[in-house]
Amino acid sequence: MLSALSHPQLAECRRLFLRNYEVNINIGVHDFEKRGEQRVVINVDLFIPLATSTPVADKLAEVVDYDFMRSTIAQRVARGHIHLQETLCDDVARMMLEHPQVLAVRVSTEKPDVYADCDAVGVEIFRVKGA
Repeated sequence: MLSALSHPQLAECRRLFLRNYEVNINIGVHDFEKRGEQRVVINVDLFIPLATSTPVADKLAEVVDYDFMRSTIAQRVARGHIHLQETLCDDVARMMLEHPQVLAVRVSTEKPDVYADCDAVGVEIFRVKGA
């Protein structure tokens, strides 16, 4: 999704990222998927305007804390079974955009254990606040 990185509103942004965050969650539409957890790998990019994320005093309060991404995902996962990766991506993206400093977000999810003949199957979404 390279086009997201060239979006004109992101020119003056800092990109924070969470890479290959692995969680075991209840996800899937098939009966066998509803009986237990599956491994899901989640990636998040947050785009934050430099004007609101450039530290002056080298303090955590001046930036978006990385823990925000992990705790937001944990909150969504804790709500219970999810049928579709699309739903998971949409929900996580919406929750990330609720942060006042986040201008845009890219979220992808992958289920690496679905097929033996490929690395993963997944979904990706890109959203800009107010768009």
